[in-house]
Amino acid sequence: MKTILYATDYSENSVSALKFAHILAKKFNAKLIIMHVFEIPITLASTVTLTYLKKEKKHYVKNRKMLKDFFAQYIGEPVKNLNLNFVVDEENSVTNSLLEKAIKLNVDLICVGAKGTSAVKEFLLGNTAISLLKKSPCTLMIVPQRDENTQLNKMIYATDFESADVFAINKLAKIAKKFDAQIRVVHITTGKKYEIEAKMEWFKENVRAKVNYAKIEFDLIFSENILEDLLWYLENNNAGIVAMLERKNSTFYEKHFQLDKVKQMAKRSTVPLISFNIGGL
Repeated sequence: MKTILYATDYSENSVSALKFAHILAKKFNAKLIIMHVFEIPITLASTVTLTYLKKEKKHYVKNRKMLKDFFAQYIGEPVKNLNLNFVVDEENSVTNSLLEKAIKLNVDLICVGAKGTSAVKEFLLGNTAISLLKKSPCTLMIVPQRDENTQLNKMIYATDFESADVFAINKLAKIAKKFDAQIRVVHITTGKKYEIEAKMEWFKENVRAKVNYAKIEFDLIFSENILEDLLWYLENNNAGIVAMLERKNSTFYEKHFQLDKVKQMAKRSTVPLISFNIGGL
């Protein structure tokens, strides 16, 4: 992991994501790009007037300073000691701006807070979160506001026994190694016991043959309420991260929980979610 892109709206809800991005950047010795997207209300007839251009420049200068102050307030580490880049962008769509920068700057991971200050925009929730899950060209991490003492010694991967899951687990293992963390691979299902147990054995062999990481365990749970039992599983195992595979036409959560329950998961869980984009594996 060489480049991490973190986006903020300066809200307290995005602080946990900043700290997470900072920790990952230090662990991987990666470049950390700290970004804010702002929007100037268009009240003038033409967006190319001198008045507008002056206003735009003023907002760029103001937000760049706010970004540096935000970082200094919550991280406190001297900027000169870190590989940092502060980016300010003017765009009506936070999602579009993030995606454009992620591609342009060859980002390996996008890290965002689970929600921001605006209930109307639902910053990085709702439509924006779904768009990022579907469109992100790289790994995506959504971090809820959480207890600062949460440890990252256990990471959960929710699997559907897809071949691409093995590659995603391999990517998760690279993160886990930095924290000497255990990975627990879980499959929660309503399926028939005999058939699912056979699939689990096949999947275990596949993972162990292709993922060079010893600290991986497997769990199989039969349940009629997958969302509730996944939330229970995360809490019961003191999970630091939950990871999933994002597919082109569906995600683990889309398939099993439907889209409205993705929001429920993000709002209710205290665990950061990592989405591995199948196109980037």
